[in-house]
Amino acid sequence: MAKQKKSRFGVWVILILLFVGLLGFGTGGFTGSIQRLGMAGDTEISVSSYQSALNNQLRSLEAQVGNRVTFQQAQASGLDRQVLNQVVTIATLDNETARLGLSIGDDRVRDEVLSTQAFQSLSGNFDRETYRRALANAGMTEAEFEASLRADVARTLLQGAVISGVEMPPVYVDTLLTYLGETRDIVFAPVTVDDLDTPVPGPTEADLQTFYDENPDMFTAPEAREITYVMLTPAMLADDVTIPEDQVRNLYEDRISQFQQPERRLVERLVFPDAAAADAAQQQIAANETDFDALVTQRGLSLSDVDLGDVSRDDLGAAGDAVFAAAPDDVVGPIETSLGPALFRVNAILAAENIPFEDAAPDLEQELATAQARRVINQSAEQINDLIAGGATLEDLADRTELELGSISVTPDTTDGPAAYDSFRNAAAAVEEGAFTTLEELEDGGIFAVRLDSVTPPALQPMAEVSDRLDAAWRAAAERLAIIARAEELATQVMPMTRLDSLGLDPVEKQNLTRGSFVEGAPAGFMQEVFAMETSQVRALPTPDGALIVRLNRVTPADPDNERIAAQRDALSEQIAAGLAQDIYDAFANDVRMRTDVVIDQNAVNAVNSQMQ
Repeated sequence: MAKQKKSRFGVWVILILLFVGLLGFGTGGFTGSIQRLGMAGDTEISVSSYQSALNNQLRSLEAQVGNRVTFQQAQASGLDRQVLNQVVTIATLDNETARLGLSIGDDRVRDEVLSTQAFQSLSGNFDRETYRRALANAGMTEAEFEASLRADVARTLLQGAVISGVEMPPVYVDTLLTYLGETRDIVFAPVTVDDLDTPVPGPTEADLQTFYDENPDMFTAPEAREITYVMLTPAMLADDVTIPEDQVRNLYEDRISQFQQPERRLVERLVFPDAAAADAAQQQIAANETDFDALVTQRGLSLSDVDLGDVSRDDLGAAGDAVFAAAPDDVVGPIETSLGPALFRVNAILAAENIPFEDAAPDLEQELATAQARRVINQSAEQINDLIAGGATLEDLADRTELELGSISVTPDTTDGPAAYDSFRNAAAAVEEGAFTTLEELEDGGIFAVRLDSVTPPALQPMAEVSDRLDAAWRAAAERLAIIARAEELATQVMPMTRLDSLGLDPVEKQNLTRGSFVEGAPAGFMQEVFAMETSQVRALPTPDGALIVRLNRVTPADPDNERIAAQRDALSEQIAAGLAQDIYDAFANDVRMRTDVVIDQNAVNAVNSQMQ
């Protein structure tokens, strides 16, 4: 009896402790009554602002990398600290606007709400039900949103006051344009093994031994990780999935525009301010005085700005008949468009497509079967996780599920078999011996789990085992040194008027190179070398395969009257002014933050972070 009372008393103690723990979680956790993360001066930093900013940054990060990012991964990269810093900075600025008495009236808030596109109906008018639903989906009340909007606009007013009138001095822009607008004319020629006077002699045993000793990294086998795995991919199941023909036909009909397309054209359109300018441009083209590319450049545009892509006759409206009657490379027009008179260039003719159902069916059926296989795998994942939680080994999983068992030796260079998947390679590189089994996803919707059986550390391979590779590496290095020496020798023979082909080389001439130009076959940093040279100077430059000789023939200063330079001046001036304004505002924001007393409740921060796990 005493033992029974003691047992009941123990149960009551556990229940009371559990209740107190739950009560504490409800009142002290992120989902309970804690609404404040801290204070910035007299301005409250809300928990919701930190949580919302975390969610937004996490989604943004996922969009950048193209994969799901867990909060633990984001936290490891410092995302939570970065977001907290941003939220605190905004709060200090809000506190500063309040201190300065900056605010906006109800009419301005009303105008901002009414003009927000997300709150408008299909007719383009403000819709209260849409407004209410949008805020409910965001977890905000109207009062909270309008208070946030009022703070945002006030902060914008503060920003405008700080950076208004910021303008970079013209001399700064002109100096940059002078730097960027300079061009160079050069002639260069590669020097290869064929230009050597005598072939490189073969290595002696001493040469090979020295090279082997001086380059151990070249002959060190990488770490090898012996991995046992289980895997199930959609491709493993797809062949066993039967798809009814009506589903395949429905998918074909849904995508009919992919299989039946009218004749199309690849077209570029250049719009002019008036008919006279368009007529003059067409006459210049007809007289071979200019071409379409030059006209685009004269307008300060790039070909990507005028590219319409592949279009049908109907897409072109009034220009359809003329464009579809033209041949590739023809320029037609001027034709009046909704943007003004325009010239059209036809780049290619795309024939009409008519892929019948019978031809498209195999690929569509495979696609549907793969999708069905993914669903089957997704549904089976819960059962597999239950087995893992129950202590099942990889061998057990292979016996009791559709997962297939295998093994592989994985090095940093392994990309075949299951290691063709990035997620598998990452898991194989991270798993530790004795680690708890976890089921992970493959990029194609498959699943897998890995176990590390052993690790073979990096090891220098015996010289005898790498003899062929050693001999080839020595010869490549010796030939490259000989080529560089030959290039330096030839460079001394090149005078300002010397033709490089007279030295048995194959010269290439390039004119009007800018600092950002790309020269095929040139080594990294080539343009920096060229722009550091003086007129008529000759240099021998090493390349990955050997060397090249380059002579600077001409230096052309930037022409301030050039249309390209003039177009760059406006864009560069705006870009520099925007950068300066941002720097000034950042300095102001940092100063405000240093002058503001900030108190952060780390327990509240930890509560939000734990909810994000």
